[in-house]
Amino acid sequence: MFDKVAIIGKLDLVFPFRALGIKTYSPQSIEEAKRLMKKIKEERFGLCFLDEGLFQPLKEELEDLSKEFCPVVVCVSDYRKITGYLEEMMSKMAIKATGSDSLIRKRGKDETR
Repeated sequence: MFDKVAIIGKLDLVFPFRALGIKTYSPQSIEEAKRLMKKIKEERFGLCFLDEGLFQPLKEELEDLSKEFCPVVVCVSDYRKITGYLEEMMSKMAIKATGSDSLIRKRGKDETR
């Protein structure tokens, strides 16, 4: 059963989630983060929140996980360093789900709804 939830990121970002019963992990290196991603898969987590800063370095691991049913990996944006990867990921997911990115796409000056 996929009933566990985890969050991986910087300690000050993940620590408050402990109060919600979410497993928190704060890797000190990219290699440790890669090991944690394997652990998340092996221990059959259903959902994993991942700090946006780790998405690019873990791109290969995330592509492998995207082929699996679980865990679902969701990006968590850190207000201190926004990379734009979250917007790119949401656009790809919207296209995959609906065939269009019209729900995510920014409006131009002449566009109205």
